[in-house]
Amino acid sequence: MPVVVVSGLHRHARGRTVDDLLAEVPGSLALHHDLDGIAESVVHRVTRDRWGPVDHSRVHLEHLCASCTLREDLVPALLRLADRGEYTLCVVETWDGIEPRQVAEAVAAQEALRLAAVVTAVDTERLLPDLSGHDDLHDRDLTTVVEDERTVAEVLNHQVEYPTAVTLHGVRHLDEARALVEHLNPAAVVVPAGGGLADLTHGRFDPETAAQRLNPAWAHYTERTDGRVSTVTWTRRRPLHPVRLHEALERIVSAGLRGRGRIWLASRPDTLLVWDAYNDALLLESGGPWLGALPEAAVEMVSETRRVSALLDWDPVLGDRIQHLAFTGMDLDAGRLVSLLDSCLLTEDESGRPLHSDPFADAL
Repeated sequence: MPVVVVSGLHRHARGRTVDDLLAEVPGSLALHHDLDGIAESVVHRVTRDRWGPVDHSRVHLEHLCASCTLREDLVPALLRLADRGEYTLCVVETWDGIEPRQVAEAVAAQEALRLAAVVTAVDTERLLPDLSGHDDLHDRDLTTVVEDERTVAEVLNHQVEYPTAVTLHGVRHLDEARALVEHLNPAAVVVPAGGGLADLTHGRFDPETAAQRLNPAWAHYTERTDGRVSTVTWTRRRPLHPVRLHEALERIVSAGLRGRGRIWLASRPDTLLVWDAYNDALLLESGGPWLGALPEAAVEMVSETRRVSALLDWDPVLGDRIQHLAFTGMDLDAGRLVSLLDSCLLTEDESGRPLHSDPFADAL
């Protein structure tokens, strides 16, 4: 049975996308787990077709959380529907604060199901405020576990960057929203409201490929400008000074709505550091060793995607050590941002030896 996963923080837009799919694909059914009452130990499973509700049942789970709902009820429900053979398509509508990756991977792991597509629905009027806001999920009662510390901006970015397609609902700020989506997820088809999703149901979504595409440890980003929306990339062959970077972090991170990539820090020369920023929140963590720091036998053990990416970055002296960051935002001051980043690089005097030439900087 083909399955399409529809996600989105914006509930009304998400519902309209599900409605469009049900209208376009005869014999289709939508399945949704309502987690609004999960704090009170209440979860409901709701199914509907193009004419309205089919079933509304309270779900009894051993542990009330989003992953438990997925494992204990959603997947078994999908398998029961597939076994019955009555539906040409099942549309899984996720809840507001759920990211599509976990659902997609669970569906794709079942032989009786074909994950045809992942779609995220966006309200054009709310996209920019939510990407630039400071709310945590807790602030909007969108958490499913107490320890969930994600921000609204983080979840919305993940919802937009992962899918096959993004549907846009609304007329205000439509061009701006389209540009933001295309910058955040160049691989997605952007679909206006009102249909046009039926063709996606014939495909197959590969969660592993999507995960590889999104990993900032080896992703390659390109510059782009569309009106007020721009993505600025910064690529250098010199290490960053840890103290100057720390002093400039707040200004760097706050320059854009989304920052992603990898950096090379002088104090940790063999460790690739992953840069993941959402509005003014930054996650900086180890992405493992640079391949240039590994013996040849160990290089053969890493993923092919990582090896190919390293080959694209390879330098005879430095290996794959590189600064490669992308910043997406509104009205970005590219020159100021690049100058700030360059000021954090190690100088020849600090290194104590001539630095390797930087073709990226020389090309400016």
